[in-house]
Amino acid sequence: MGHPDLSAECDINQLEPLLPQDVVNELLSKYVKTFTSNITGWLRKALETDKKDWQKESEPEADQDGFYQTTLPAIVFQMFEQNLQVAAQIDGDFKEQVLKLCLKQMNSFLVRYREEAVAYKEEHLKDRQLPQCYVQYMIAIINNCQTFKESISSLKRKYSRSSELSDSDAAIDRTLGEVAKEGCQFLLDEVFLDLEHHLNELLTRKWLTGSHAVDTICVTVEDYFNDFNKIKKPFNQEMTNEAHRRVVVEYIKAVMQKRITFKNADERKEGAERMIKEADQFKFLFKKLAAGEDTERLCGAISAIAEVFKLTDPTLLFLEVTTLVSKYPDIREEHIQALLSVRGDASREMRQMIIGTLSENRVSYTGTTQPVFKDITVPTITMTTMTSMATAKLLK
Repeated sequence: MGHPDLSAECDINQLEPLLPQDVVNELLSKYVKTFTSNITGWLRKALETDKKDWQKESEPEADQDGFYQTTLPAIVFQMFEQNLQVAAQIDGDFKEQVLKLCLKQMNSFLVRYREEAVAYKEEHLKDRQLPQCYVQYMIAIINNCQTFKESISSLKRKYSRSSELSDSDAAIDRTLGEVAKEGCQFLLDEVFLDLEHHLNELLTRKWLTGSHAVDTICVTVEDYFNDFNKIKKPFNQEMTNEAHRRVVVEYIKAVMQKRITFKNADERKEGAERMIKEADQFKFLFKKLAAGEDTERLCGAISAIAEVFKLTDPTLLFLEVTTLVSKYPDIREEHIQALLSVRGDASREMRQMIIGTLSENRVSYTGTTQPVFKDITVPTITMTTMTSMATAKLLK
């Protein structure tokens, strides 16, 4: 009716709409219901297709920057884009309505995505040889979270008149963060399953007499991080920081488990020097992986403990322990007891004096510095264990 040849015949501004508003509203309502049903099915099918890819024996594709990814985000947002283009041709309000619906469906979809990622990990743990490219596809799952986030922001800029965050936005951000965080945790768990045997060797007689446990730990971590380099920021940096923290915590746990008690000054010196050397190995490794970031505080805890063992004059132990406590204020009484026990030459009276004096002058930990000892527990010796130890001594 807007053709110029018809303008002389009628004024289009005077014409009634071709369809009454109630009919239009009914048609739009039907469209929304059909779209909701269709998009639920499309998203389910897209996820099932992606899950099949996770079982492949070939690595996932990489983007132009070399980061692993799957086609899932592109497929999902192509669906959304096509429907939003149609909605935009009707009117602005309807376009906003369809966008809100897309985001609501996206939130439900991501909850399922998270559940499937967990199931993927659980299935892998039944046989760690399968799927063959488990690590690479878990990396792709993590990276997809960043792609989803960027794509949602792009859709909102293009199709929304409001810049305010909705409940769906907050829920989507939260779920994406959880999927990525859990994925990173699953990958680190994979690393530490491979390290378990070597970590159990630390601070034992075998370790003292010559062990390559830390060499193997460093080589294994670096090998895994060749793949982890294909994780997008900020997740790759968080992975490096957490791997660094866990390695140091596991090392200190080995000390606290009192697997060894040094018999004399020579053993204390040899053990302490080995600890300092191994702390330096960890510093070098994680400085390399973290692109030069500071690794001193975490690895320095191992060196500080070594200094307590290395001290030749036991009368100066209180000063050395005080230095350790001042550097790492989250260290607890049971940690100090364990260190003195491993050292092997601190009398009961000396231990009581050190602990008692420290307790009197202790400044409570404020949490302003990165905790190192906070999550490290010291195993307690049960009566059964003590009886077994006493029996073993009698039989010697």
